[in-house]
Amino acid sequence: MPASSQPRYAVYFAPPAESELWRLAQRWLGRDCASGAALERPQLDGWSAEALAAATESPRRYGFHATLKAPFRLAPGISARSLHDRLATFAAGRASFRAPPLKVSAIGTFIALTFSEPAPEMRALADAAVQRLDALRAPLTPREIERRLQSRLSPRQEALLGRWGYPYVFDEFRFHMTLTGSLAAAEPRERLQTQLTALFRPLLAEPVPVREVCLYSQTDSSKAFVLVERFPLGPEAAEGKAAEGQTSA
Repeated sequence: MPASSQPRYAVYFAPPAESELWRLAQRWLGRDCASGAALERPQLDGWSAEALAAATESPRRYGFHATLKAPFRLAPGISARSLHDRLATFAAGRASFRAPPLKVSAIGTFIALTFSEPAPEMRALADAAVQRLDALRAPLTPREIERRLQSRLSPRQEALLGRWGYPYVFDEFRFHMTLTGSLAAAEPRERLQTQLTALFRPLLAEPVPVREVCLYSQTDSSKAFVLVERFPLGPEAAEGKAAEGQTSA
């Protein structure tokens, strides 16, 4: 089966499902990445619905998230059940925490939510996901490597790509939850950053609860990613989820 026709999985951070941040960000992107339903996007002065749809096309496809383990195909011999079990074990072995408040930032030519100050616990969570889940990942295909190399990676990033399948890990990791695709022109990008800061401002003052890691999947390269399951951090949370599942069975 061609690589493009195989499912891909990703391990992401997403805000709690009941949080206003999760609800607003999903509305902004225009898609509920759990149900797949289209959502009515908040309108901004000076932007047509078509322009905002185009500006959010790429992050809408991936779903609102911050990357912990970048999209990958399963290694030979690894089943979706094995992935689920390994991720549940991984989550149970990590403690929940509160991360710093967010801010709206420009990263190169796109706009994202980033932390307002360093977050070593999030860095440690991402590092652990990269290392401890790597045995589940199939190697990149030559075409995937070639596509990545078109991004003008540094020698260090190329080395990380070759070893871990993604160039932005460990010392190259930068937490972000993407709000737009690439916006090459500076003036509309700066204007949109200001407007998004105003839109998200009520949600930017409080620390971010990090209570789960999330499994997203894509059935093939033509489809959008969907949120498959949330895995609670910590053994107590995992035990509670297991008990809930037994009760409902």
